[in-house]
Amino acid sequence: MNTTFEIDIASKGYIDAAIDPELDLVEEIERLKKEKNAVILAHYYQESEIQDLADYIGDSLGLSQQAAKTDAEVIVFAGVHFMAETAKILSPDKKVLLPDLKAGCSLSDSCPPHLFAKFKERYPDHLVITYVNCTAELKALSDIVCTSSNAVQIVESLPEDQKIIFGPDRNLGAYVQKKTGREMVLWNGACMVHEIFSQERIDALRMAYPDAKFIAHPECEDHILDQADFIGSTSGMLKFTIEDPSPVYIVATESGILHQMQKASPSKTFIPAPPNNLCACNDCPHMKLNTLEKLYNCLYHEQPEIVLPLDVINRAKKPIERMLEISAKLGL
Repeated sequence: MNTTFEIDIASKGYIDAAIDPELDLVEEIERLKKEKNAVILAHYYQESEIQDLADYIGDSLGLSQQAAKTDAEVIVFAGVHFMAETAKILSPDKKVLLPDLKAGCSLSDSCPPHLFAKFKERYPDHLVITYVNCTAELKALSDIVCTSSNAVQIVESLPEDQKIIFGPDRNLGAYVQKKTGREMVLWNGACMVHEIFSQERIDALRMAYPDAKFIAHPECEDHILDQADFIGSTSGMLKFTIEDPSPVYIVATESGILHQMQKASPSKTFIPAPPNNLCACNDCPHMKLNTLEKLYNCLYHEQPEIVLPLDVINRAKKPIERMLEISAKLGL
C-alpha cells in the first residue's frame, strides 16, 4: 500500500482514490469479489444499491455469524465499525474490511469502555450483559452479549436472584425490564436514530392510515413502544411484515429496512415513521457514509482493514459464545 492511501485513510477514514466515471461499479465489484475470494455483508440499514450487491443481508450478529461460516478470505462489511469488529472477533484469521472507518455508531459512542469499566466496579456482584451494538473493548468487559431479538430470553434464562448490569442501550434495557419483571442497573446510552421519532407526526400518520400497523424496534423510547402493534429486532420486524396480513405498516426504525420489506412484500405499503425534524424518514448518518464508490475502492485496495489486539479478540469472543450457547439451549 502506498503513502497516498495511508494519508487518505488517516484523514478521511476511507480510500479517496479517483475512479473512472465510465466504470460500471456494480460489474467491477462483482469481478473483484471473485478475483479476491471476497464476500460482501450488508446491514439492513445500508443504501438499497449496496444491499442489492451484497452476498448476505441481515442484522449485525447474523452477518458476523455468516462471516464465520464463509470460506471467503476477505470480508467486506458494509455497516458500521462495531459490526466489522464483531466479524473480526468471530473470524480472526480473515481479512475484514470496512468501506469507511468513520462509520461509527451513536449508541456505541455513548458507552466509552474506560468509563464503563469504572461503572462496573461499583457493582462487583452483578453480571454484565451488553447489547451487541457496542465496541470490541466493551464486549471484552462483558459476561454475556445479547441481541435485540434474544435479550429478553437471555435475561429470563438467568437465576431470578442474579443481579444484572445492562448496557449500553437504556431503552432496550427498559424494554427488557418491562418484559421480564427483572430490575437491572442500566447504562445511560442510546441510539440517536431511535430516539428522535416524533410522537405527533406518528399520530398524524396513524390517523391518515387507520388500517396500518405500527411496528417498532425495542431501541425506541418507551412512549413509542407503548403504542406499537409489534415490537421486534430488525430481522424480526421484516419477518412480521412478511407473515402478517396487514396491507400497510408504519415502521419505527432506520429507514433502510424498508427496501427489504418492499422486496419481500411488493403488494404492501411501508411508511417510515418520521423523526422530529423536517425529514420524511429516519436515516442513520453513520450507516449512510458507505457508498458504492467507497465499497469499490475498499475491495480494490483491500483497505481500510479492521485490526484488533488478540487479547481483546479472545476476551470479547467469550461473552458472544456464551450468548450463542444460551440461545442454542433455548432453541432460539
